[in-house]
Amino acid sequence: MERINCEILDLRAFLLVVELGSFHRAAEALNMSQSALSRRIQKLEAAIGGALLERTTRHVAPTAMGQELLPLVRRMLEEFDGSLFTFRDPQRRGGIVSMACLPTAAFYFLPEVIRAFRIDHPEVRFRILDLTATEGLQAVSRGEVEFGVNIMGASDPDLIFDRLVEDPFVLAVRKGHPLAGHKGLTWADLADYPLITVHRSSANRILLDSMLAKSGVSLRWTFEVTHLSTSLGLVEAGLGISVLPRMATPPGDHPFLVTCPIGDPEVSRTIGVVRRRGASISPAATTFMNMLIGTWGYSRAPSS
Repeated sequence: MERINCEILDLRAFLLVVELGSFHRAAEALNMSQSALSRRIQKLEAAIGGALLERTTRHVAPTAMGQELLPLVRRMLEEFDGSLFTFRDPQRRGGIVSMACLPTAAFYFLPEVIRAFRIDHPEVRFRILDLTATEGLQAVSRGEVEFGVNIMGASDPDLIFDRLVEDPFVLAVRKGHPLAGHKGLTWADLADYPLITVHRSSANRILLDSMLAKSGVSLRWTFEVTHLSTSLGLVEAGLGISVLPRMATPPGDHPFLVTCPIGDPEVSRTIGVVRRRGASISPAATTFMNMLIGTWGYSRAPSS
């Protein structure tokens, strides 16, 4: 495997130039001359194989390649610095867990696992990117995060997917709606009511449409939104009904909303941990990921 040779100081130089927007200020912060700083950047660009910065007389900004490299450099430097602090103080069991997570999972399920984890590991810090399924997979692939919580469906051979739980699609309706409380709904039962759905670019929408198409079912929508939370707001306002993953619905007894299972066919998404094949993961992230798999791997998404 080909190796890229660069020094930690090269990465710090690149990061500081971007953050400060100036070679002059970055050189002062690093206590080096501008010519030495320029040589550092040129050396890094030669190692990467492309320009990382666009320079003008008044402004410095990352190129498209530099913008893509930036989050990876930040994570590498933070983990490096964190590891050094741990060596300086053997009593500390610190580290950083960097992960990408579906917003619905980050909101309803992740906190309980983090709370349990921090009882034994109070020094560990968390960087959580709550991203869409597509953006989360990209963050894992680029090395911006160590792993992600995502839905199955990635065809990238460089990614590994470990199943956690099945998350069925359910109907969300306002209390008092004619469909509220029904336990044996079919997709045909939804036809007479205004339907709220997420945009067709959403991974949830793509999965739902694909699974229903196999059974010859097609949904006719009245409202199309970008975020699942928006669809719930419209349902709460009494404007229609919505089909969404159960994990995206409020847990427990909600004052205005109820959810109902839908069958014939039942459609679900598979939630799991995704990581890069062959990539090393920090001890803190490994411990947390194993705890996540142990907790969710034996649980089910909550029922309403």
